[in-house]
Amino acid sequence: MLGKAAHEAGMTVLSAEAGTDFNNRPTAQFKLALSPDAPPEKTLKLELSDAFDFEKPDLLPEMTTHLREAAKRLRNPRPDAYVTLAGLAISLNQFAWPFHRSTSGADTYIVHGVAHLEDGTQSPLHAKIAASMTVTFAEIVPAPEQPYAETFIYNAVRKTFDQGQLELLKSGNRQPVPVTTRYYSRWQKKFFFTDTDDASRLEFLELKAYWLSHVLGNDQPVWIADPRDAQYLNTTADELKRMAVDLSKQGILTLSDDYAAPTPTLLARAEEYHARLHAALDITKPTFNEEMRAGHTNM
Repeated sequence: MLGKAAHEAGMTVLSAEAGTDFNNRPTAQFKLALSPDAPPEKTLKLELSDAFDFEKPDLLPEMTTHLREAAKRLRNPRPDAYVTLAGLAISLNQFAWPFHRSTSGADTYIVHGVAHLEDGTQSPLHAKIAASMTVTFAEIVPAPEQPYAETFIYNAVRKTFDQGQLELLKSGNRQPVPVTTRYYSRWQKKFFFTDTDDASRLEFLELKAYWLSHVLGNDQPVWIADPRDAQYLNTTADELKRMAVDLSKQGILTLSDDYAAPTPTLLARAEEYHARLHAALDITKPTFNEEMRAGHTNM
C-alpha cells in the first residue's frame, strides 16, 4: 500500500525495516526518495507504528497528500531546512515517531526531535525538543503518526522559536514545545500559528530564498509554495506563489514553476539577513533581572 502511494507521489521505496518506538513497541521504518540512487540527504524517513491501518478510508487521503508534498520538498537542496519569521534558519530532524504517552504522569503525547541552527557555518548550536500534544488536541488528529502530525509539530517548533521560548545550545536537556488547541480552530477546521500580512510574508519568502537556496543550497531553487509554510503563515500555497511572482517581477527572485532562487538584488541584502538571524538568536537566550542578579531582592 505504501509502495503504491509513493509511486503516485513520484517516489520510490528504497527500504523497509523493522524498528521500535519509544516504548519498544514494533514499528515499520521506510526510506523513500525520488530516485533509487538519491544521496542520503535527499531521502525521506517515514516511521509508522505496527498497529497503523493504512487501508482506513479516512487515513489514506492525508497519507497520499503528505507523500506528494514530501516529494516536492525533496527537490529542495536541503529538504530538512526551514526558516522562521524571526529570521532563523534551522533544520528539523531525528524525530522519533510515532507519539508516545508522557512518562512524567502528564496527560499528553510526546514526540522527540532536534532543531539545528543552519547559518552556513556548521554551527554546533541545537535544541533537543520534546513536543507535547494534549489529549484534547489529539482528538483532532486523524492518527498520532508522522504523516498526520509532522507539519503542525514542525510549525509549533517554529512558533516557539519566534516566541523566544527555545534556546539553541551546544548541549542541553530537552526543551518543551507545547501543542494545544489554541493552535486550532474547530469551527474553521484549520490550524493557526501566527498572523501575517503581505509585508511579513514577502519578507519570509526572501529569507527562505536567501538561507535555503543561497547559503545552504548553492543557489539551487527551493519550493516556494510549500503548504507547510502556508499553514505556519496562516495563508495558502497559492498566495505564496502569487507573492513569489511579484518578487520575480521586482527582480528579487528567479522563478520556475513553484521553485525560486535569489537574484543578485536579494543577495545584496545579505548583511541584513545575517543581522536578523543574530537578533533572532538573541531573543532565544534567557534574560535575567539585573537587580536580582546583584542580590537586590525582597525575598
